[in-house]
Amino acid sequence: MLEADVAIVGAGAAGLTLAHRLSRPTPGRRRPSVLLLDAPPGPLRSPSRTWCFWESGRGRYDAAVTAAWHHLRVHTPRGRAIEDDIAPLRYKMLRSDDFEALIGHDLARSERVRRVEAAVETVEGVTGGAHVHARAAGGRPLVVRARWVFDSRPLGSLPAARTTLLQHFHGWFVRSERPVFDADTVELMDFRTPQPARGLSFGYVLPTGPRQALVEYTEFSREPLSRTGYEAALRHYTEDVLRLGDLDVVSTETGVIPMTDAPFARQVAPSVFRIGAAGGATRPSTGYTFAAVQRQTEAVASALLSGRRPLPPPAHSARSRAMDAVMLRALDSGRVDGAAFFGRLFTRVPMERLLRFLDGRTGLVEDLSVGMHAPVLPMLRSAVELPRLPRRPFPRP
Repeated sequence: MLEADVAIVGAGAAGLTLAHRLSRPTPGRRRPSVLLLDAPPGPLRSPSRTWCFWESGRGRYDAAVTAAWHHLRVHTPRGRAIEDDIAPLRYKMLRSDDFEALIGHDLARSERVRRVEAAVETVEGVTGGAHVHARAAGGRPLVVRARWVFDSRPLGSLPAARTTLLQHFHGWFVRSERPVFDADTVELMDFRTPQPARGLSFGYVLPTGPRQALVEYTEFSREPLSRTGYEAALRHYTEDVLRLGDLDVVSTETGVIPMTDAPFARQVAPSVFRIGAAGGATRPSTGYTFAAVQRQTEAVASALLSGRRPLPPPAHSARSRAMDAVMLRALDSGRVDGAAFFGRLFTRVPMERLLRFLDGRTGLVEDLSVGMHAPVLPMLRSAVELPRLPRRPFPRP
């Protein structure tokens, strides 16, 4: 049996970030011993992915950031281009492989963090802590005893919810023969894509140079598309909408992010907690997760280093979650045209303020100023009916 003060299950964004925060020197404070359990290569390990977030000034992970921009563009369904400078914010693109390499380099030098490759099967609370049951290389049973366990594994199924939509996407990392991309500007949302009957779709362009970019097709709806459906949508977007010409597809990425008003349990036993997307870090209205993971793990690490009970705080405020529940219901019911709704917001609200709103960093007055530009009657009707709607389970795709 291995023992540690803290066991972290999963080495994705949340697990790596928490381990990294606990590995840093803290003068005057005892650092806990940490065991980071990383899934072996295979279906239990998350594929490479791209995270995007915004922050002002230099950040903790700038050394791993692929690119950063302060100029964003949104296209409305009718083709109007809305451009804005989001200073002092910068929109940042971070590849998971680069993030893991940066964090892994630091963790390898830490005397308090140990990484173990094992497939975790169960986590059970015991007197004074918890046991993590796993299988190491060759199927060898492994048991870890820890005072605190933080589980970041994806949930097998989603909690029951009144509304659940899926943000599903497929992206191409492309190169072009000629300079067709504006390397200084992100195409944040381009609604000139065919729209589903309920929900919305948009294109997304992250240029890393005049001839290189990540181009994605994203949809908010109840079900993902087939692979051929995504490929057709991307061909339409790159050829008919953006008119980029011949492109060389270097690699691809695909993902599904649940957008739900379900309550996520952050504690499952006296010493066992969930963090990251499993602990409710994903913003229900946008799918953004990385910035909330940073706030959540910072609070957990601070509590551990101070000797306090390390219950992860809610990643988003009650007011933000309530607004998101209304928006999801309005989209899913078809009362609101999603593309027109977001296009209207970006037309009437400065992008810097809107990004802070989407990140839950605005106060009540600013929230009300943004809400004024939403379609009042459909939103009000959705808000009134929410308390009467039953919560139903939704299987994870």
